[in-house]
Amino acid sequence: MDLTDRARADALDAKDPLAGFRDRFVFADDDTIYLDGNSLGRLPRPVAEGIAGGVESWAARMVGGWHEWIELPAAVGDRLAVACLGARSGEVLVCDSTTVNIFKLAHAALDLRGGAIVTDAGNFPTDRYVLDGVARQRNRRLVVVGSVEEAVEVRDAALVCLSHVDYRSGSLLDLASVTRATDALVLWDLSHSVGALPIDLSAADLAVGCTYKYLNAGPGAPAFLYVRRELQADFRSPIQGWFGQRAQFAMGPRYDPVSGIERFLAGTPSVLGTLAVDAGLQLVAEAGIQRIAAKNAALTDLLIELFDALLTDLDFELGTPRESSQRGAHVSLRHPEAWRIARALIERAKVVPDHRPPDLVRFGVSALYVRFVEVWEAMRRLQELVVSGVHHDVSAEPRRVT
Repeated sequence: MDLTDRARADALDAKDPLAGFRDRFVFADDDTIYLDGNSLGRLPRPVAEGIAGGVESWAARMVGGWHEWIELPAAVGDRLAVACLGARSGEVLVCDSTTVNIFKLAHAALDLRGGAIVTDAGNFPTDRYVLDGVARQRNRRLVVVGSVEEAVEVRDAALVCLSHVDYRSGSLLDLASVTRATDALVLWDLSHSVGALPIDLSAADLAVGCTYKYLNAGPGAPAFLYVRRELQADFRSPIQGWFGQRAQFAMGPRYDPVSGIERFLAGTPSVLGTLAVDAGLQLVAEAGIQRIAAKNAALTDLLIELFDALLTDLDFELGTPRESSQRGAHVSLRHPEAWRIARALIERAKVVPDHRPPDLVRFGVSALYVRFVEVWEAMRRLQELVVSGVHHDVSAEPRRVT
């Protein structure tokens, strides 16, 4: 069968064991192909229902709802630990943002270890910015290296911070082997892998991540943090908020943190946001992370095969590893006109990817709602658009959101 024949994609969809999950998401426009789930997931109907239920509970119970809501960050954290992270009960909290959680865990790590902070130049910007600020606040050296191999070789490192999946290329690191390769504490950013790939944090020290990509919890949904149980007693949050306080409602004069993971809570949690995380997580748990990962690998395999067949003569280059075991759930294509092509796909072809400077168009698949035929159709529309030159009619002026 010809690779560019739609029938192959239709056949893959026909035998897809996760096909039924698509009906549990909201589609405002059936003709738009959404391939930006690596940036913001679609809205699942259970998430909308979970938020609505939280609003109804607020209306009916008012302050009385706190008897249940107050347990949400740890309870949902436990469910996330089991379904997606290979972690134990009492090791994960759903709270705050990824940025704030990096700040908390980096400071806590430096309380225990002397030495430098290490990250790589390609790490996600918020990670690098936070670490730069922490280094200045703590009078520590920030070492920015060019590769993971260099990161684990820094001899005086106290903390190494890396992304499990590179946000630009989609390259996947071996979490366990990298953690073992250094004596430093390792802080992993799981934002581009949680909910898309199997993760085993049993070998990890620290981790953070967001929930609005492959967990589909919505824009601004709370993030999560992980601290290995054996480290918790010695770790102290730099934000000494009352939700981390022992005997919280005794309103005592001194800060005395609880003994477990909840010492990393700070202020009042986002109840509606955490309910959204819980609802999105339940879909992932029901589907099973192994089945999700297998379909994500197949979707990205197909996308790369179509790139080879349709796009290599159009100045595109593959910016993502070919081996599925070495990548996450997005594929990046390099092109000198990447920004215009990304905008033209959205504005003229009804395909939604995103752009990362200087020259990447990213296509993020999400196994719960993306079909194989959509990947086929997106690559066909992309080829047609570039051959026609329509992208040259799109403004090259940058926007704040890419």
